[in-house]
Amino acid sequence: MNTVRLTTAQALVRFLANQYSERDGQEQRLIPGVWGIFGHGNVAGIGQALLQAAVTQEADLPYYLARNEQGMVHASVAYAKMRDRLAAFACTASTGPGSTNMITGAALATTNRLPVLLLPSDMFATRAADPVLQQLEDSRGGDVTVNDAFRAVSKYFDRISRPEQLIPAALAAMRVLTDPVETGAVTLALPQDVQAEAFDWPVEFFRRRVWHVGRPVPEPAAVERAARLLRNARKPLVVVGGGAVYSGAETVLRAFAEGIGIPVADTHAGKGAVPWDHPCAVGGIGSTGSYAANELAREADVVLGIGTRYSDFTTASHTVFANPDVTFVNLNVARLDAVKHSAEPLVADARLGIQALAGALTGWEVSAEYRAHTRQLIARNREIEDRCFHVGHGPLPAQTEILGALNDVLDDRAVVINAAGSMPGDLQQLWRARDPKAYHVEYAYSCMGYEVAAGVGAKMADPSREVVVVVGDGSYLMMAQEIVTMVSEGLKVIVVLVQNHGFASIGALSESLGSQRFGTKYRYRDGGSGLLDGEVLPVDLAANASSLGADVLHATTVDGFRAAMEKAKAATRTTVVHVETDLYGPNPPGHGWWDVPVSQTSALESTRTAYETYAAHKQAQRHYL
Repeated sequence: MNTVRLTTAQALVRFLANQYSERDGQEQRLIPGVWGIFGHGNVAGIGQALLQAAVTQEADLPYYLARNEQGMVHASVAYAKMRDRLAAFACTASTGPGSTNMITGAALATTNRLPVLLLPSDMFATRAADPVLQQLEDSRGGDVTVNDAFRAVSKYFDRISRPEQLIPAALAAMRVLTDPVETGAVTLALPQDVQAEAFDWPVEFFRRRVWHVGRPVPEPAAVERAARLLRNARKPLVVVGGGAVYSGAETVLRAFAEGIGIPVADTHAGKGAVPWDHPCAVGGIGSTGSYAANELAREADVVLGIGTRYSDFTTASHTVFANPDVTFVNLNVARLDAVKHSAEPLVADARLGIQALAGALTGWEVSAEYRAHTRQLIARNREIEDRCFHVGHGPLPAQTEILGALNDVLDDRAVVINAAGSMPGDLQQLWRARDPKAYHVEYAYSCMGYEVAAGVGAKMADPSREVVVVVGDGSYLMMAQEIVTMVSEGLKVIVVLVQNHGFASIGALSESLGSQRFGTKYRYRDGGSGLLDGEVLPVDLAANASSLGADVLHATTVDGFRAAMEKAKAATRTTVVHVETDLYGPNPPGHGWWDVPVSQTSALESTRTAYETYAAHKQAQRHYL
């Protein structure tokens, strides 16, 4: 057997550089590069291997320096999302806190079912130096390390305690990364001594490998069962999720909807699969969904879920599908999701499944009355949206007015990124996406701090698109440092920094639950009450962004914001547009509910009143059996 002597880290770099994915005849690099921050544990292992590969050109695996380990995972996940899960970065970090900083990112990747390869450094496998700096000493067992925390949030985990263990582990890692059903965070924990240990590797391990991402074909009998249910429906509704986007099913979905006249509601991950102005598009569904989508959901007798995992936001905590006889048909590549809500499952690729259903439904369409009803609800949606865009709030604008202006100034291919706070709810109702990549809202984990880092990954994935990060001051303060990475990599990203000096979403939620916005404002502590209800803090986030290397523009009005955005679009560098909005500015009207439990007993009248409302809403909650 031909062998080559390399360290474990050098072998891993060479292996990763030769992995490719393929779908529909299109090949691309599966691992386009490695994000990292070096410290003890990986500087002489993976760090040396990446340097050697760059100097000798023995492996093409570019290295990118992040400023925060969690941020590098977010950037990687955003890249994978933009690439329809067909490419995934690797992320390396040093022993201890460097590695555990990635755990939040791992949870986000797995929850969103997006691939990322994590390479946390670990303690000494030999335990020659024991305990080493930052090593967890667990009295229950000597083999427990902080990296065991990755097990719960990874789709695959292995600790490489001997060099030769890398061979099966690396192959298993690639299998999971390229599996649309199993994908998520994949973790290979690398003890620091093993990274630097030499081994005679079989040359065959480094051959060019193509991982074929197939399209599971629907079972004909399952198609017929699903079609039978739809044919008998009087008020059917499609709920489209991210699976349709990752499948590239937009074209066939639009044709399917047009052909039978079925209305299409979307989840956060599915927005843009059908353009907002398509005659069948009824907007976002669920807790923060649109009027039209939620009204149709309440009446629907058959719901066709396509590529959705039915989060509690999508179902409005099991209240939005209110028809007592509602039946579900779920088209999903994952059986886990296909059988939810006692559905008739259609386990298949979204594109092929839609095509099969369209064929089985030839000659059938919804009634003219149902089409007219859908049109009326859509018209009502437009009235609500326009009112939110032009609310005329002052002296500071409402956030909805800023989003309206942003809708106007961006073209159809611009990518809008957001993740947490009040903006996902506002965006779900108000963002007018015409492109499946135009709406990039992470809402499976709703992770504050995702936005800026995600802007890096999204721009790297498709430099031809304008990438606009929309972030509130709460999320910005969680993780803004990847602005430095944008600058260092020469990426032109627009960051819209909306500052309202507090947590708008949680503040409003707190108020509605009887907790009086406790602890949700950025204020000095009040000397009398002892609460954080004093004067506004003198925090200058615009100056902070400037100090990180970005160009900064200011706006205090909606017109000023429009003008600043035009300048930002014309810029060639990362530009932050800072605009202040009213923390108490009106949000879009609510059309759904979200189950957030309220204290059953309280000394506060506000809480007692909120519990009465909560208990009333709970009456509508149900299992779909």
